[in-house]
Amino acid sequence: MRTYDQELKDYVVKLVLEEGKTRADVARELDIPYGNITKWVRIHQQKQKVKAEELDYVTPSEHRKREKELLDRIADLEEENAIIKKAARIFAKKDQE
Repeated sequence: MRTYDQELKDYVVKLVLEEGKTRADVARELDIPYGNITKWVRIHQQKQKVKAEELDYVTPSEHRKREKELLDRIADLEEENAIIKKAARIFAKKDQE
């Protein structure tokens, strides 16, 4: 029984789901059993479904926490932007002198 590394499995799943190749064609081209490809695609789709479900269920407190984090990040970036603008003005004045 051959074992396949995760990189190959991800590549095969990408060929099937994103490139639109049939499982049979990929199995034939890469000499991998059709059943393995079907299993890898199914596992990938289940993982994607779980990720999507995790994103769907956010409690109000989690939402408020995330919103506060994002607002804090925006404030930090605005402050950094103001500092950079001041520094640019100072350097521009020095260049004119």
